[in-house]
Amino acid sequence: MKTRFPTPRRAFYGWWLVGSGFGVQWYTSAVFWRGFQAFFLPIVGTFGWSQAATAGAISLQRVEGGMFSPFVGVILDRYGPRWAMLFGTITTGAAFILMSRVNALWQFYLAIALLTLGMSLGTFIVFVTMVSNWFIRNRARALAILMTSSAIGGFTLPLLVRSIDAFGWRDVLFSVGVGFWIVGIPAILLARRRPEDYGQLPDGDRPEEEEESASNRRTRRRPEAAFGIRQALRTRFFWQLGIASSLGQLASSTNLLHLAALQDFGLSPGLAALAAGSVAFGDLLGRAGTAVIGDRFDKRRMLAGSFVIQAAGILSLVMINLEMFGVSFGIATLPIFVIAFGMGFGASVPIRLAIVADYFGRRNYGSIVGLTSSVNALFGAAGPALIGLTFDLTQSYRMGFAILFVVLAIAMPLSLTLESPGRMAARSRRSDRLSSRAPGRKT
Repeated sequence: MKTRFPTPRRAFYGWWLVGSGFGVQWYTSAVFWRGFQAFFLPIVGTFGWSQAATAGAISLQRVEGGMFSPFVGVILDRYGPRWAMLFGTITTGAAFILMSRVNALWQFYLAIALLTLGMSLGTFIVFVTMVSNWFIRNRARALAILMTSSAIGGFTLPLLVRSIDAFGWRDVLFSVGVGFWIVGIPAILLARRRPEDYGQLPDGDRPEEEEESASNRRTRRRPEAAFGIRQALRTRFFWQLGIASSLGQLASSTNLLHLAALQDFGLSPGLAALAAGSVAFGDLLGRAGTAVIGDRFDKRRMLAGSFVIQAAGILSLVMINLEMFGVSFGIATLPIFVIAFGMGFGASVPIRLAIVADYFGRRNYGSIVGLTSSVNALFGAAGPALIGLTFDLTQSYRMGFAILFVVLAIAMPLSLTLESPGRMAARSRRSDRLSSRAPGRKT
């Protein structure tokens, strides 16, 4: 009688997708999401544009990104990721190169618009959709690991500032564009749509494990939701989550102005660059913490908690070298800003993405997360413009960031009062039963 030994399990391909997305997201964060603040003041200084006009281009990027997001989601759900990534990667690199040669404000806006189109198809939504399709039980962990790359990207900010000082912002932007092609093209070759298309199951489960008893399956994995796009849009949950996460996006979208704000508050350029870059440490803690506990606790409370921590960080930023009643806070609150803002923002990103998948399922995840991104963009676009406008009016960044503290205070109760996944699923099943009994409907 032959003894059968268990065959070793190969690494689940979903983790390869997490790894490839990690590299692209890290680079995108290093040169744009976190790193573009290093280019902001040099560009303003070169052309003499107002901060409101220059920051308005970043606001345009948020709005345009939101406009593209639903279409990107539909493309991914119907046709898969590869062609979208190819177009997006080539376009993004070309946009950075074009930006390095601008000489007028309209050219800068055009480069930002092209950059937004490229990044919409080649970065965030693409990788979030792929990873969410390949994981269910470990979804929050996988998304948190993927999003950790954005935090690590912030560590390169001081190096980027020194590079701009040494070579000029134009040459550095040109190199950034070429670098995006080098990083992005290998990720295209690894892209895969869903595990079922390749004979695999989410989370690396084996097909034979699906044959276990129904009771065992229920203990291992709850039934997956399968909301349609119209069905999701008709729920109060979609809009309540959209508004709550959008208020958080409004606050976090101003990170591109942290470097300028810290210098305005009296910090030296070197210390300001170090502090703005070090926000990535808190960000990394938030995302890594979500990777550990994100699948174990109520995500609604975790989302609200992330807003509390982020609000504490913004308040600490406002208090740096602030004088009240003859007392100056100095830089005592600077470490709190660095850790708390980064931690709150970092934790919120994978949590809200996992919530969308948990509530609405994988079937139309790309389209639904694209729609939520559109709602986020309407609010997030106001962030840089708000800070730039208040600076032009008051010659200080304090008022603008103080307003963001109030904004996050509103987002907290909206997150806590979201419906539970069970109630949403029950409502969906009742709706499906009523639809199936409707006159004239085929069964």
